[in-house]
Amino acid sequence: MSRTHRRSRTLLLALSTVLAVTGGTAVAFAGDSGDSGVQAAARVDNPYAGAKVYVNPEWSKKAAAEPGGTAVSHQPTGVWLDRIAAIEGAGGKMGLRAHLDAALQQNANVVQLVIYNLPGRDCSALASNGELGPTEIDKYKTAYIDPIAKILAESRYANLRIVTTVEIDSLPNLVTNTGGRPTATPECDVMKANGNYVKGVGYALKQLGAVPNVYNYVDAGHHGWIGWDDNFAASAQMMHQAATAEGSAVGNVHGFIVNTANYSALKEDHVKIGDTVGGRSVRESKWVDWNRYTDSLSFAQAFRNQLVSTGFQSDIGMLIDTSRNGWGGTARPTGPGPTTDVNAYVNGGRFDRRIHIGNWCNQSGAGLGERPKAAPEPGVDAYVWMKPPGESDGASKEIPNDEGKGFDRMCDPTYTGNPRNGHNMSGALPNAPLSGHWFPAQFQELLKNAHPKL
Repeated sequence: MSRTHRRSRTLLLALSTVLAVTGGTAVAFAGDSGDSGVQAAARVDNPYAGAKVYVNPEWSKKAAAEPGGTAVSHQPTGVWLDRIAAIEGAGGKMGLRAHLDAALQQNANVVQLVIYNLPGRDCSALASNGELGPTEIDKYKTAYIDPIAKILAESRYANLRIVTTVEIDSLPNLVTNTGGRPTATPECDVMKANGNYVKGVGYALKQLGAVPNVYNYVDAGHHGWIGWDDNFAASAQMMHQAATAEGSAVGNVHGFIVNTANYSALKEDHVKIGDTVGGRSVRESKWVDWNRYTDSLSFAQAFRNQLVSTGFQSDIGMLIDTSRNGWGGTARPTGPGPTTDVNAYVNGGRFDRRIHIGNWCNQSGAGLGERPKAAPEPGVDAYVWMKPPGESDGASKEIPNDEGKGFDRMCDPTYTGNPRNGHNMSGALPNAPLSGHWFPAQFQELLKNAHPKL
């Protein structure tokens, strides 16, 4: 069954939009706002195929102002709606309508949005905490999701394919950082108990999925987070629970995105999960640590199969954020490591040069990855730069702010106190600003270590 047919009932109910379907093409007539008589583009299997993707002029201007930045300033990146004020535009920045209007001016087909403002947001990392308290689910619905959905449903935007990345870091946290797990946090236990991550994601999928030209992709973590046996299937089940919460259905999920704002290499050419050294599997190495995956591509394709077996539709597509996982430069291995020891083999050959796979904040040595590209591999709708390169993951020291963002020691380059990464160094760059703020030193690092090279 095609996406066009299976979602026809949802489209008919879409936010005051009246649809006339003729010959498989959905034609949208005037809703409650916008220009009348605008013809909506037919829903497609892969929104990126043959599309021109919107280039955020605010990010592009910052990138172009950096030495060497014009080499990538034309690339499309995600627009992060990380607080209520961002919808209308906060701190002099463009709001949602301004971005959509700019996309029309660019004759773009695709706009990429990051929906990121759950109550009690990111219960396991202070740097990405948000403005809403753990119990403010009603405010999330009425003051955040509903206004976004209303704007996206305006008929003048009917020909834009609007790709949403829905609430990164949320659902995997409910699996890995709760209960009796060594990584559990009290904040994540609260969010699992009150159900507001599940409710919030379900509500967002329902409201946004009712807009005919919205393509929802749910965040699915990365291989270094949920690639272990005790996390893999459980995470897929949690995502299915959220996708069917608050009146939503799996048909509101067009696909999933992995490695959002993270650093896991796309392909590890020299370290394969089936490799053995001296009779020992690479899974026994300290780096892999019994994970079943060594890179983002193998994880994305395998997790897609798991999601389908869990109840998601068989034609879901995956996105992979390649904005900062290139790991090029002089430290990039050119061949396998020595076969004297499994750890030497893995560490000598892996592209991902992080000190520990759990390190996530402003990683030293990281580089730009594959450029955005449609349909690069089976099951993958696109490589995307959902995290705009050069925007910080978090501040390296305490910075007072009105965005709800805290100081996370994993963004402190001197920190060795985290048991989750074996008390290793955090690998973070120094002098970093708040998450989402421009970080020139990181941008220069990404340019220098880009792979493929610029």
